[in-house]
Amino acid sequence: MNGKDSDFAKKLTGYLDDGTANLKAGTAYRLQLARQEALARITDPQRVGAARMTPALAGAAAGTGTVGGGRASRSNVKLWLGILVIVAAGVGYQQWQAYQQVRDLAETDAAILSSDLPIDAYLDRGFQNWLKNDTD
Repeated sequence: MNGKDSDFAKKLTGYLDDGTANLKAGTAYRLQLARQEALARITDPQRVGAARMTPALAGAAAGTGTVGGGRASRSNVKLWLGILVIVAAGVGYQQWQAYQQVRDLAETDAAILSSDLPIDAYLDRGFQNWLKNDTD
């Protein structure tokens, strides 16, 4: 450990000691037994299996277990579900807009084709002039 790590470890130890100062004796004893058991499992290769950890690495793995991690994973699921709903709503809105445009074009085409004007008139080059004169 270098100087920074040592200072950090001392500060962290102080904060942890302050946090455990108000614990009942029985609770502190049970925590001590649990810590000893955890350290024994880490250093005993038969209990751990193929992956052998040293006590120095035990602190690095703190907080990565499943105990207490359920809340974080649930909030991640909620976050991704929220993102999925927003994306689905955006895609749905875009599809609805595209459908509305197609429907409007179809209605316009149907109105033009069902009008009294013959189709040849739409193909005539002077049709635009006739429309301009007719609406004035």
